[in-house]
Amino acid sequence: MGKLDKKRILLKVGSNVLTKESNHISRGKIEDFARQIANLQDDYEFIIVSSGAIAAAKQFVQLEGKEINVKQALASIGQPHLMRIYQENFRELGLLTSQCLLSYSDFEKEEAKNNITNTINVLVKNNYIPIINENDTVATDEIKFGDNDKLAALTAVLLKVDLFIIATNTDGIYTKESIEDKKATTIASTSDIDTLKNEIFNTISKHGTGGMSTKIEAATIAQKAGIETWIVNGLNDNFIENALKNSIAFTKITL
Repeated sequence: MGKLDKKRILLKVGSNVLTKESNHISRGKIEDFARQIANLQDDYEFIIVSSGAIAAAKQFVQLEGKEINVKQALASIGQPHLMRIYQENFRELGLLTSQCLLSYSDFEKEEAKNNITNTINVLVKNNYIPIINENDTVATDEIKFGDNDKLAALTAVLLKVDLFIIATNTDGIYTKESIEDKKATTIASTSDIDTLKNEIFNTISKHGTGGMSTKIEAATIAQKAGIETWIVNGLNDNFIENALKNSIAFTKITL
């Protein structure tokens, strides 16, 4: 039997991390965080919010048509591929996965929120790792509004997680001054979100639709619910374990 008092981590992985900033999903990267989850499973239980369905589809198809509907169609094609890659890589390490597709409207209905919570709690209790993505074929929020950051924050709050980790392609949030000087310096820890907002440059990521502003918005939602957010560079190997050991530069948004 594992520990009863495991800490619950919600890990949000953006498209840039999943593709390692290339044009296809990186099996090596998915294997990297599967291995870390396997190493940490005695003390932590994980829920993953994963982007990447559109990036997965782009490996196979090019579609014609209007922008937003094309992206929804790509998400529909890519989602099973994305889940298969997760399933194969996690299974090799003895980890079980499940798929949950959510949309923002689910968070507005009490019955839906209870169903999500109860289902995910059953999955986690039975050692399944829920892998959550937005239901892109019916909702366009991720496509329009920012790479699942907000969805991940709302899910973290709903599931009362102990820690919310956003894996991105920078070593956390850098000070504006240090970027201007081309010597990126990470803001290590702060509870002052307004200060962070003043420090960020609004750069949109290559595959994702977010940028640092959506991550700060997500951290605001988590902070209001008493959850700490860590913004960590997911391109590095062992980024979860190293952040938990405090041995790498990343940003903690504290309470």
